[in-house]
Amino acid sequence: IIYRDLKLDNVLLDHEGHIKLTDYGMCKEGIRPGDTTSTFCGTPNYIAPEILRGEDYGFSVDWWALGVLLYEMLAGRSPFDIAGASENPDQNTEDYLFQVILEKTIRFPRSLSVKAASVLKGFLNKNPADRLGCHRETGFLDIVNHPFFKSIDWEMLEQKQVAPPYKPRLESDRDLANFPPEFTDEPVHLTPDDT
Repeated sequence: IIYRDLKLDNVLLDHEGHIKLTDYGMCKEGIRPGDTTSTFCGTPNYIAPEILRGEDYGFSVDWWALGVLLYEMLAGRSPFDIAGASENPDQNTEDYLFQVILEKTIRFPRSLSVKAASVLKGFLNKNPADRLGCHRETGFLDIVNHPFFKSIDWEMLEQKQVAPPYKPRLESDRDLANFPPEFTDEPVHLTPDDT
């Protein structure tokens, strides 16, 4: 599966604090390593350069989006924020954002550790062939072996045997106290099955 919509809005925590991804509406299923697709889709701030260039792409777009998400978590802002853009109508458009993603050099805050800056540079490499996680022979192992992730026991993580750093306080697994009423009061709409 190519997820194609990894962003902070789609990363939720379950009642134990484990991450759950939501909104699979843009997923491309049946993709194997080496397969590609070409649909232009995604959330603007997270769209990989290869999608913007109209190139065929594979899993690389999800590693790019993970880089954007990690940048936001570590730096507290988007890697594509432009000072003063909100006051300048020409710089407050989707087209301008796409130009920034394609052409501007991403700046990394000096406050980041060397390991954090390195992993962000790896995921946010504009060349998908050189992006962290995308090398043909080593792929995911490059991520596993990166110094930023070195302390993670991936097998234990996959089995939910790693204690999450935050556990929500809930009355039950159906407690919606952590969600704003503007969302919980909306009617539920199921995405139609494409098959």
